[in-house]
Amino acid sequence: MRDGRSKIDDFIQSQAERWIAIRRHLHAHPELSREEFETTGYLAQLLREAGLRVEVAPTGRGLIAEPEGLGDLPRLAFRADIDALPIPDAKSVAYRSCRAGVMHACGHDAHATMAVAAALALHEARDDFSPPIAWRAIFQPSEEVSEGADEMIAAGALNSVHSIIALHVDPERTVGRIGYRTGPLTAACQEIRVLIRGVGGHAARPHLAIDPIAAASQFVTTLYQVIPRSVDARDASVVTFGCIRGGAGPNVIPEEVELLGTIRTLSDRTSAMVEERITQLARGFSTATRSEIEVSFHRGTDSVVNHPGVTAACIRAAAHVVGADHLDEIPLPSMGGEDFSGYLRRANGCLLRLGISALDRPRHTLHSPHFDIDEAALPIGARVLAHSTVVLAREHSALS
Repeated sequence: MRDGRSKIDDFIQSQAERWIAIRRHLHAHPELSREEFETTGYLAQLLREAGLRVEVAPTGRGLIAEPEGLGDLPRLAFRADIDALPIPDAKSVAYRSCRAGVMHACGHDAHATMAVAAALALHEARDDFSPPIAWRAIFQPSEEVSEGADEMIAAGALNSVHSIIALHVDPERTVGRIGYRTGPLTAACQEIRVLIRGVGGHAARPHLAIDPIAAASQFVTTLYQVIPRSVDARDASVVTFGCIRGGAGPNVIPEEVELLGTIRTLSDRTSAMVEERITQLARGFSTATRSEIEVSFHRGTDSVVNHPGVTAACIRAAAHVVGADHLDEIPLPSMGGEDFSGYLRRANGCLLRLGISALDRPRHTLHSPHFDIDEAALPIGARVLAHSTVVLAREHSALS
């Protein structure tokens, strides 16, 4: 049995400057969710020039890449997301975003670059593996709006795929450290919209109106108090309103107020209970305030639940790259959301956290206008993806 893992390492390390250049190009030319046409074309060209089979999604946004001639062979897939955020880039660097108000503030430029590097390395080492490694790279649009996974699945991205893996950059970890967790890693997310209708009037005569602003403020405050007392404290849940719209003048009671928020839970049971409790509160407040209250929920991403077997394989591959003493078990799930969960409805998988912070520079959180990475993390992430692919593909082949 031939093994090309040393060639993978050599290739990725030897091309380190190339990966930096790709990442900086993507960072300087970000595209929002549902608009990733240029990014898709750029990545497709890179991969086609290397001799890979590339298929762009029917929308023109997102693509898959894999070796030619795989036929129906079961594949291991690795995913990268490619969309940016509506955030201005506040950094003073040569690769600062050239698009006003749009920025790769969540590391998707790095994710895409590492997936390109892993794909090219696997292709470079293809003749050094016997039996051959069957793999697919998925470059997904619209992760930030929780649409891209379903779009790519509809386009056939998971056809013949037995398992799927991914990395997400983690500014809380330094370069060379990798976080892992078996089981729930992120929360299930849904949006909540509350529309409160009252009767408008003069601010000096509130008794002649039905004030939706007063009802809204009381509703939010009560919900923040009641929901934590309604859920088992051992089962994490978060309800947050991030937008309140209503009113046009300081001396006018408006007709209606709109509240927009998010619900994060780790189980379907808790999610259903939170929905029911909010609905009950809305009915009660409607009666108490004489206002009309409409509540609607929109399901977003499911929880990312890392499969034990796939995660164990990824841990072994990551230990080969960074050493076992640089692996951190994540003790508790994040209440953030991740569209990678969409693939896990169809295939077993694992999402790892990749350290990208430098010891000698300030750390900026994801979605910060100052967000950046230490680019020394790029070869590390690419090697982890490539080695995990080899390990999982061989394990599946041995079981088949």
